[in-house]
Amino acid sequence: MSNTQNVTTDGAAWLSSAGTYPRSTLAFWCERPDAPVVLPCGTAFDVVNAPALFGRRMLDRLWEEGPGSGPVAVFRGRMLLFAAAGTAQRLPSLLTWEEWGRTGGVPPLLCHGTGDAVTVPALTGDDSPAPGGSRWLVAPDTRHPWLPGPEILLWAAVRAARAGVRISIFPPADQDAKVYDVSRRR
Repeated sequence: MSNTQNVTTDGAAWLSSAGTYPRSTLAFWCERPDAPVVLPCGTAFDVVNAPALFGRRMLDRLWEEGPGSGPVAVFRGRMLLFAAAGTAQRLPSLLTWEEWGRTGGVPPLLCHGTGDAVTVPALTGDDSPAPGGSRWLVAPDTRHPWLPGPEILLWAAVRAARAGVRISIFPPADQDAKVYDVSRRR
């Protein structure tokens, strides 16, 4: 997995292109590269917001078994997976169609699209989260990053849910049973 912590100049240009005033956003970041910024979703990107542990499982599936991911950030204990515009509208219906909502395998994913905004971490960072708890796991590094669409994120969510389920053919052990060590039998 890419381990980029800092956003490149091209990545900052891509992020700022989501806003109404991209040049103002870039000027602000030139003055304060350590400041997070709120950006609208729906044009340059959508964001799938998952609980941290489940989001990490999704990210692992994307990098170990799939095509990789686009930019990914952590914010207030949640994983923000940047996705292709339109994903926020389509992914919930795909999850419903797969009936994952009924089984409880996939936790509620918050999908931010047109009309929504997200707080993106500062351009620069280190291994420890900023005071607000935000940092880049995979920072944008190009003006046209590859972004997963709803089908790929559905695949990652289903794989992550299956990875979290432990199936055994043996019944659970009786917690009150007395166990004797017979390995030293004469």
